[in-house]
Amino acid sequence: MATGSPSLVITDNEPGYDQDLLCIPNHYVEDLEKVFIPHELIMDRTEQLAGDVMKVMGGHHIIFLCVLKGGYTFFADLLDCIITLNRNSDRSICMTVDFIRLKSYYNDQSTGDIKVIGGDDLSTLTGKDVLIVADIIDTGKTMQTLLSLLKQHNPKMVKVASLLEKRTPRSVGYRPDFVGFEIPDKFVVG
Repeated sequence: MATGSPSLVITDNEPGYDQDLLCIPNHYVEDLEKVFIPHELIMDRTEQLAGDVMKVMGGHHIIFLCVLKGGYTFFADLLDCIITLNRNSDRSICMTVDFIRLKSYYNDQSTGDIKVIGGDDLSTLTGKDVLIVADIIDTGKTMQTLLSLLKQHNPKMVKVASLLEKRTPRSVGYRPDFVGFEIPDKFVVG
């Protein structure tokens, strides 16, 4: 069950926004049909998630574990929001940052085979509070595998923040603690 505020739901029939109504980076123009979530809405939601993380995990030293490559931008934005909130909070968060890379996709399809690449020795997470930050939860299999792997190292607490969570019939039922947007079962970029 999610720990933070409810996710913002993008419906299956969401028409999105035409590209000519928004500033789109040139490298995306040829690949996009519509924009589902404008940048400012993402930033506003990220700020809300940062507040949720502060409420739930504030007052602890937390290891922020970024799932690369896709999670990096959301991770950086979330961290910036938390740092800003930290300045004026009585429940500030001491932070350590680490990165891990998981491979479960080939092109745009999940392979079902998850490989962990990089990151410090996971035994450094023993007895620590960890916030895993990911860009998207698709079926949930990858995150379940990572959580199982982390559990072997006995962290004190593990929470997961994801910008996106897909509604898909392939879901294993996993739900992150903090979710930005619940989206239709479509391939997304950005």
